[in-house]
Amino acid sequence: MISAKELNKKSSTMKKLVLSIAALISFVFMVNAQKLAFIDTEYILDNIPAYTAAQNQLDQLSSQFQKELESIHAEIEQMYKDFQAESVLLSEDMKRKREDVIITKEKDYKQLQKKYFGPNGDLFKKRQGLVKPIQDDVFNAVQEISNEGSYAIIFDKAGGTTLFFTNPKFDLSDQVLQKLGYK
Repeated sequence: MISAKELNKKSSTMKKLVLSIAALISFVFMVNAQKLAFIDTEYILDNIPAYTAAQNQLDQLSSQFQKELESIHAEIEQMYKDFQAESVLLSEDMKRKREDVIITKEKDYKQLQKKYFGPNGDLFKKRQGLVKPIQDDVFNAVQEISNEGSYAIIFDKAGGTTLFFTNPKFDLSDQVLQKLGYK
Protein backbone atom coordinates (compact mmCIF):
# COMPACT_ATOMS: atom_id res chain seq x y z
CA MET A 1 0.00 0.00 0.00
CA ILE A 2 1.38 3.41 -0.99
CA SER A 3 1.23 6.15 1.60
CA ALA A 4 -0.07 9.63 0.80
CA LYS A 5 3.45 11.00 1.19
CA GLU A 6 4.86 8.53 -1.34
CA LEU A 7 1.96 9.21 -3.71
CA ASN A 8 2.58 12.98 -3.48
CA LYS A 9 6.29 12.42 -4.09
CA LYS A 10 5.58 10.26 -7.17
CA SER A 11 3.03 12.79 -8.39
CA SER A 12 5.53 15.62 -7.93
CA THR A 13 8.21 13.66 -9.78
CA MET A 14 5.79 12.93 -12.62
CA LYS A 15 4.81 16.62 -12.84
CA LYS A 16 8.48 17.59 -13.04
CA LEU A 17 9.04 15.02 -15.77
CA VAL A 18 6.08 16.25 -17.80
CA LEU A 19 7.17 19.88 -17.37
CA SER A 20 10.73 18.98 -18.42
CA ILE A 21 9.46 17.24 -21.53
CA ALA A 22 7.18 20.17 -22.33
CA ALA A 23 10.05 22.63 -21.83
CA LEU A 24 12.30 20.57 -24.09
CA ILE A 25 9.65 20.35 -26.81
CA SER A 26 9.03 24.11 -26.66
CA PHE A 27 12.75 24.72 -26.74
CA VAL A 28 13.11 22.53 -29.83
CA PHE A 29 10.30 24.43 -31.55
CA MET A 30 12.00 27.74 -30.67
CA VAL A 31 15.20 26.64 -32.33
CA ASN A 32 13.58 24.64 -35.13
CA ALA A 33 16.01 26.01 -37.70
CA GLN A 34 18.99 25.24 -35.47
CA LYS A 35 20.99 22.04 -35.67
CA LEU A 36 21.08 19.81 -32.59
CA ALA A 37 23.35 16.86 -31.87
CA PHE A 38 24.65 14.86 -28.95
CA ILE A 39 27.79 13.18 -27.72
CA ASP A 40 28.55 10.54 -25.10
CA THR A 41 31.59 11.72 -23.13
CA GLU A 42 31.72 8.43 -21.25
CA TYR A 43 32.12 6.56 -24.54
CA ILE A 44 34.64 9.12 -25.81
CA LEU A 45 36.80 9.02 -22.68
CA ASP A 46 36.67 5.21 -22.53
CA ASN A 47 38.18 5.16 -26.03
CA ILE A 48 41.11 7.42 -25.13
CA PRO A 49 44.00 5.28 -23.82
CA ALA A 50 45.57 8.20 -21.93
CA TYR A 51 42.32 8.69 -20.00
CA THR A 52 42.14 5.00 -19.06
CA ALA A 53 45.78 5.08 -17.94
CA ALA A 54 45.14 8.23 -15.90
CA GLN A 55 42.10 6.64 -14.24
CA ASN A 56 44.14 3.55 -13.39
CA GLN A 57 46.88 5.72 -11.91
CA LEU A 58 44.32 7.65 -9.84
CA ASP A 59 42.72 4.40 -8.65
CA GLN A 60 46.11 3.09 -7.52
CA LEU A 61 46.93 6.32 -5.72
CA SER A 62 43.52 6.35 -4.03
CA SER A 63 43.98 2.75 -2.93
CA GLN A 64 47.44 3.56 -1.56
CA PHE A 65 46.07 6.53 0.40
CA GLN A 66 43.15 4.45 1.68
CA LYS A 67 45.43 1.65 2.89
CA GLU A 68 47.62 4.13 4.74
CA LEU A 69 44.58 5.70 6.40
CA GLU A 70 43.13 2.31 7.33
CA SER A 71 46.42 1.37 8.95
CA ILE A 72 46.47 4.56 11.03
CA HIS A 73 42.80 4.09 11.95
CA ALA A 74 43.47 0.54 13.13
CA GLU A 75 46.37 1.86 15.22
CA ILE A 76 44.10 4.47 16.82
CA GLU A 77 41.46 1.84 17.58
CA GLN A 78 44.09 -0.38 19.19
CA MET A 79 45.38 2.54 21.26
CA TYR A 80 41.83 3.24 22.44
CA LYS A 81 41.18 -0.43 23.32
CA ASP A 82 44.47 -0.60 25.22
CA PHE A 83 43.58 2.59 27.05
CA GLN A 84 40.17 1.24 28.05
CA ALA A 85 41.69 -2.01 29.29
CA GLU A 86 44.42 -0.27 31.30
CA SER A 87 42.54 2.83 32.48
CA VAL A 88 41.63 1.33 35.87
CA LEU A 89 45.33 0.90 36.61
CA LEU A 90 46.39 4.40 35.50
CA SER A 91 46.54 7.57 37.55
CA GLU A 92 44.44 10.55 36.44
CA ASP A 93 47.55 12.26 35.10
CA MET A 94 48.50 9.17 33.06
CA LYS A 95 44.92 8.85 31.78
CA ARG A 96 44.96 12.45 30.52
CA LYS A 97 48.32 11.94 28.84
CA ARG A 98 47.11 8.77 27.07
CA GLU A 99 43.86 10.48 26.05
CA ASP A 100 45.86 13.43 24.69
CA VAL A 101 48.03 11.06 22.64
CA ILE A 102 44.94 9.36 21.20
CA ILE A 103 43.22 12.68 20.46
CA THR A 104 46.36 14.02 18.76
CA LYS A 105 46.62 10.85 16.68
CA GLU A 106 42.94 11.22 15.66
CA LYS A 107 43.50 14.85 14.65
CA ASP A 108 46.54 13.84 12.60
CA TYR A 109 44.45 11.10 10.96
CA LYS A 110 41.70 13.58 10.00
CA GLN A 111 44.26 16.08 8.67
CA LEU A 112 45.90 13.37 6.57
CA GLN A 113 42.50 12.26 5.31
CA LYS A 114 41.72 15.84 4.28
CA LYS A 115 45.20 16.22 2.73
CA TYR A 116 44.62 13.15 0.56
CA PHE A 117 40.88 13.27 -0.21
CA GLY A 118 39.81 16.84 0.60
CA PRO A 119 38.43 19.32 -1.95
CA ASN A 120 41.96 20.53 -2.73
CA GLY A 121 43.70 17.35 -1.63
CA ASP A 122 46.47 15.38 -3.28
CA LEU A 123 44.06 13.12 -5.18
CA PHE A 124 42.13 16.12 -6.55
CA LYS A 125 45.35 17.84 -7.62
CA LYS A 126 46.63 14.67 -9.29
CA ARG A 127 43.29 14.30 -11.08
CA GLN A 128 43.52 17.90 -12.27
CA GLY A 129 46.98 17.20 -13.65
CA LEU A 130 46.11 13.91 -15.37
CA VAL A 131 42.46 14.02 -16.41
CA LYS A 132 41.57 17.69 -16.86
CA PRO A 133 43.85 18.20 -19.91
CA ILE A 134 42.15 15.25 -21.63
CA GLN A 135 38.71 16.63 -20.78
CA ASP A 136 39.78 20.03 -22.08
CA ASP A 137 40.90 18.43 -25.37
CA VAL A 138 37.50 16.73 -25.69
CA PHE A 139 35.72 20.02 -24.99
CA ASN A 140 37.84 21.84 -27.58
CA ALA A 141 37.18 19.13 -30.18
CA VAL A 142 33.43 19.33 -29.53
CA GLN A 143 33.60 23.10 -29.82
CA GLU A 144 35.43 22.84 -33.17
CA ILE A 145 32.92 20.31 -34.50
CA SER A 146 30.09 22.55 -33.31
CA ASN A 147 31.55 25.54 -35.15
CA GLU A 148 32.36 23.56 -38.30
CA GLY A 149 28.92 21.92 -38.42
CA SER A 150 26.98 25.01 -37.29
CA TYR A 151 25.41 23.16 -34.38
CA ALA A 152 23.44 25.36 -32.00
CA ILE A 153 23.37 22.79 -29.20
CA ILE A 154 25.29 19.61 -28.51
CA PHE A 155 23.94 17.57 -25.61
CA ASP A 156 25.94 15.07 -23.59
CA LYS A 157 24.00 11.89 -22.95
CA ALA A 158 26.50 10.65 -20.34
CA GLY A 159 26.04 11.47 -16.68
CA GLY A 160 23.16 13.61 -15.50
CA THR A 161 21.54 14.68 -18.78
CA THR A 162 18.66 12.42 -19.69
CA LEU A 163 17.82 12.06 -23.33
CA PHE A 164 14.75 9.88 -23.84
CA PHE A 165 15.52 9.03 -27.44
CA THR A 166 18.62 9.63 -29.48
CA ASN A 167 18.99 8.95 -33.16
CA PRO A 168 22.49 7.55 -33.78
CA LYS A 169 22.91 9.66 -36.92
CA PHE A 170 23.13 12.75 -34.67
CA ASP A 171 25.74 11.18 -32.37
CA LEU A 172 29.02 13.05 -32.86
CA SER A 173 31.03 10.95 -30.39
CA ASP A 174 33.06 9.13 -33.06
CA GLN A 175 33.65 12.43 -34.84
CA VAL A 176 35.08 13.85 -31.60
CA LEU A 177 37.38 10.83 -31.25
CA GLN A 178 38.55 11.28 -34.85
CA LYS A 179 39.20 14.97 -34.22
CA LEU A 180 41.36 13.93 -31.24
CA GLY A 181 43.24 11.43 -33.41
CA TYR A 182 41.66 8.17 -32.16
CA LYS A 183 39.96 5.38 -34.13
